[in-house]
Amino acid sequence: MDDETGDRRTARIADVAQLAGVSTATVSRALTAPGQLRAATLARVMEAVRSIGYTPNVAARSLRARRTMLVLVVVPDIANPFFADVLRGIDEELSAHGYGLLIGNLARTRKKEPQLIGIVQSGQVDGVILLNGRVPEGLDRSMSDTGTPMVAVCEAIPGANFPQVGAQNREAAIEAVAYLVALGHRRLAYVAGPKDNVLERERRAGFLQGLRAAGIDRRQASIYPGDFTFAAGETAAQTFLSSPGRPTGVFAANDEMAIGFLKSVRAAGVSVPRDVSVVGFDGIAFADYVEPTLTTFRQPRRELGRQGAALLVEALSGAATATDAPHIRLPVPLVVRDSTGPAPVG
Repeated sequence: MDDETGDRRTARIADVAQLAGVSTATVSRALTAPGQLRAATLARVMEAVRSIGYTPNVAARSLRARRTMLVLVVVPDIANPFFADVLRGIDEELSAHGYGLLIGNLARTRKKEPQLIGIVQSGQVDGVILLNGRVPEGLDRSMSDTGTPMVAVCEAIPGANFPQVGAQNREAAIEAVAYLVALGHRRLAYVAGPKDNVLERERRAGFLQGLRAAGIDRRQASIYPGDFTFAAGETAAQTFLSSPGRPTGVFAANDEMAIGFLKSVRAAGVSVPRDVSVVGFDGIAFADYVEPTLTTFRQPRRELGRQGAALLVEALSGAATATDAPHIRLPVPLVVRDSTGPAPVG
């Protein structure tokens, strides 16, 4: 009897979902709004509940029944200007449906994650939007137990079974290489982002694929390490300046690094774009105010935020089905400005 009770305490909603072959959202709906499910699905879930002895967290469900009309948005670094328009799009969509915004700024550290998990566990928010590209450790379990819906925006989370909205990063990076090659550039360089970042992985993969498509040997291209900051672009510029046979076309994984690179090489007497062309990614406001103005891929930041918030509102309203977990990827247009031009002769 004691063993059976122990099993019941440790059984989680995720265990029920796995056994029944459905999402945790479906299990939550079966327990709170069974009329929304097909009879066969409901029967399968309830059989799994009985089989493993799952006991719903009544306190958590009670908290979820009382709407706070607040949504937690987890931001990796609010100082990064990229997120301003994303947050604007989120706020506009949420406000239109009566929801307020609570910003959880990680500030490039994981130290604040337990605090954010506590906010969810205590029922202070109705939903969560992740802009940081990962689910904080323990948050997925808390959200499963409380039935709190979650959406990822900007940075995809591989293997996640909740809605996600991002940009076509790989495709844009392929286009960046093709654009530089069309201008006559064959010696190319890539200023990378953090190695563990999904955006970096997608853009690097696109850069390498672009090289292959252009018939350029990977060993002929340079890859400078970076971390999405202005300082990383400046460091890449120093490596560039000390290199023999300098690249003539540079693609940076974000605008901040592109701007840091551009300003540093110009300060050293290198002409942009006569000696080297520079392409960024994101389309932040600063890109139009540097000298020369930066050619970049303009992410639809406001639309990313708006669509992500719309998916969350849909989940909160119960309009989305239990199996809805769309992965939306928006195109990223190239904006040609003054930092790019024909490859130098010779």
